[in-house]
Amino acid sequence: MTTAQVEFTEPELLADPAIAMPLIAGGVRCHGGFDERGSYLPPRTRFRTAAIAAWSEQNSERFGTELVDAPLEQWEKTFPSVEQAKFLIRSGVPEPLMAALTRIGTVEGYGANIRLLQPGNLQRHFVEDIRGTATDHLGRGLFEAHGRDEAGWGEAAGQPIAGHRDMWFAARDIAFDRACDDIDITAMLARMGIGQGAGSPKERLLPADISADLEVMVTLMIRVLFIEISAFHTFAWAEEWMSDTSLVGGEGAAARLVSHIRADETPHVGYLRAALSEMRDRTWVGESGRTYPGTSMIERIWQPLLAASLGPARTEGRAATLREIEHWCGQHRNGNDLLAEFHALGPR
Repeated sequence: MTTAQVEFTEPELLADPAIAMPLIAGGVRCHGGFDERGSYLPPRTRFRTAAIAAWSEQNSERFGTELVDAPLEQWEKTFPSVEQAKFLIRSGVPEPLMAALTRIGTVEGYGANIRLLQPGNLQRHFVEDIRGTATDHLGRGLFEAHGRDEAGWGEAAGQPIAGHRDMWFAARDIAFDRACDDIDITAMLARMGIGQGAGSPKERLLPADISADLEVMVTLMIRVLFIEISAFHTFAWAEEWMSDTSLVGGEGAAARLVSHIRADETPHVGYLRAALSEMRDRTWVGESGRTYPGTSMIERIWQPLLAASLGPARTEGRAATLREIEHWCGQHRNGNDLLAEFHALGPR
């Protein structure tokens, strides 16, 4: 059994590593920073990275199982393709890409809501001991660290320290050498389906005597995990076309900023996989005292959310992006020709 430390305080899980130089992008002070060798250090990882590794190893040793996983290859690559993105820029239609980056940053900001979860004493939901696990630390630093990573936290020299939301906006402005003050962001987000409300609540998937709050928490964790994993396609996509200095500004600074965001997301995937694996391998307790296998409880939520992420969510996201492309191509006199050439570069 692992002898690594598995108990941490909330201040430890929120502690930053020692940095030699802060990360500043487009005049924005961002979280994280660089060591003496110039290597990027994600925020709040002084203890968090080691903690996640210890919890993951501990669970695998204790139960003889692998961590839950959803391979990135299951998701389609980002639309538009890198070739199509470069075509839009060369054709003087960068706005759909600016819109895509704005949408990503906006969704990252929404992701900070995970910190609002207040799981309380989770031990009452499980038969087996959860002390020294990621599950037991969800409300004691992990959710809070995740939220701060997404939306930013604190101040430096009187200025807010940016998280992923504003780092994506900074990458956008660096790449296109302009702010988006002249674009109707509200209308753009509406065209892309952001800010339209969450819709009607879904029916419960778990037995009635399983805590509804527990089901909500696990559902959000799985949904966020799928978003975080599939986002690695987005990171690779953005880094590739942003690295083309003949098309975008900043001499590669925008692509480097995205690479830092990608590094920051790795602990998110790590702790979510660790905690969900711990819950899967334990016995759940309903309010009636009846017990349920964790494998069944996780599976009941996992499968429909995965199907939605791979199916309708992908389809809706692609359709929203295409609407934005069609809107901006339509602002040009040769818009139909641009669209035809755009589609010729990739599948419709």
